[in-house]
Amino acid sequence: MIVVVYSVVSAAALVFVAAGVAKAVSFARTPLHLRWELYPVPHEAPERVEHGGSYFEQAEWWRQPRRSNLWGDVRFMVPEILFLHGLRTFNRSLWFRSFPFHFGLYLLAGTLALLFVTAVAGRLVPGVAAGTAAEILRRLAAASGITGLVLAIFGAIGLLHRRLTDPALRVSTTPGDITNLLFFIFALGLLGLGYAKRPAGGPGASSLVAGLISWDLKMEAPPLLAAGIVATALLVAYIPLTHMAHFIAKYFTYHSVRWDDEPLVHNAKRAAELAGYLSFRPTWAAGHIRKPGETPTWGEVVATNPAQETRR
Repeated sequence: MIVVVYSVVSAAALVFVAAGVAKAVSFARTPLHLRWELYPVPHEAPERVEHGGSYFEQAEWWRQPRRSNLWGDVRFMVPEILFLHGLRTFNRSLWFRSFPFHFGLYLLAGTLALLFVTAVAGRLVPGVAAGTAAEILRRLAAASGITGLVLAIFGAIGLLHRRLTDPALRVSTTPGDITNLLFFIFALGLLGLGYAKRPAGGPGASSLVAGLISWDLKMEAPPLLAAGIVATALLVAYIPLTHMAHFIAKYFTYHSVRWDDEPLVHNAKRAAELAGYLSFRPTWAAGHIRKPGETPTWGEVVATNPAQETRR
């Protein structure tokens, strides 16, 4: 049984990393997106961000050196990623369901990382595993793991209920959306139940992680707990293979779409890319883009005034 658990967990970790990297590479290689050019952009100078300005305010800005404020990006991204600040601001009722779900997953990921570091430290320095610091870390991991499980499960249930009952969301809800949430509820619920029902003296989370690192075949995992671990591992492998990989896409959405304001001046590579994009032929059926029987290039589209074409 334990060999199956170790094998599935190891394979799932490899799939998660490989699929995540493949997703990131595919996003990075996509054609340049239509930029939003909406200011303020967080990486602008703080004095410009305060009033919504940009580097275009400088006289002969194309001659001035470009400066980027990395701290501005960090100050925006941390609240957005950890606390879903945008959703809380614009859709508070959905935030009450989505935030527990996402924050619970963050706690679970942090718990796993904490257990892994503790187990590795114990292997490298055997005395560390029996020390006070290691015990504190194990208790911290237990608290964060239990809290994460509860938040993620109840958040998933809340999101599922919202998708099934809210007319605005039900219209855009697909069978895949329902399946994904049910998968989370089932896998995490089974994991929590298996951990809670393990017999006295059964392996804890820290022991299981340490056993995985050393491939300890003497470890015995109760069937229910083993099933929960396997189901959760399969869930982890499944996530980056679906649209739930938006945790990867979010970086590109912000940095390559919302905040991309790099000028083309002195950027011959990007200018050449844009020139090539003008030869693409969009296949949209919209009347202002395409006439019946015609497939104009983007260059022809952007050179056409829709208002004048309508008057004709």
